[in-house]
Amino acid sequence: MKIELKVNGVDRRLEVEPEERLLDILRERLHLTGTKEGCGEGECGACTVIMDGKTVNSCMVLAGQADGHAVTTIEGLGKRGSLHPVQKAFLEEGAVQCGFCTPGMVLSAKALLDRNPHPGKEEIAVAMSGNLCRCTGYDRILKAVERAAGEVEQ
Repeated sequence: MKIELKVNGVDRRLEVEPEERLLDILRERLHLTGTKEGCGEGECGACTVIMDGKTVNSCMVLAGQADGHAVTTIEGLGKRGSLHPVQKAFLEEGAVQCGFCTPGMVLSAKALLDRNPHPGKEEIAVAMSGNLCRCTGYDRILKAVERAAGEVEQ
């Protein structure tokens, strides 16, 4: 089947198999390997991307379901030589350890701050609850999102 989607602002046309996942086309066809496969069951958030302004687990989205939609991956944030405010806050707060979960965490934080640039602690915790991290604990991650709040361009 043929699909058309916008990935990180670039129009893409692809021929996909019915069982291919969005995660697979991002990593294998478009070589956007920042999106990670963790559990493959939509539980860990490592494969989180933003589709039409909302976070989705790309391991649970069939490629055909992305037809006609806009997808943002970690590679779509920031500009060459300039980090996105959420990425910068994660580094400044030490919210990055092994880095496997970081792309999904950053995209979840970005989606939250796009909806509400000044969320409270509870709203941040809820928004980040779909992303698991085995290394940092969550305190530094939550502090990074708080730090980025208000700095994100609207």
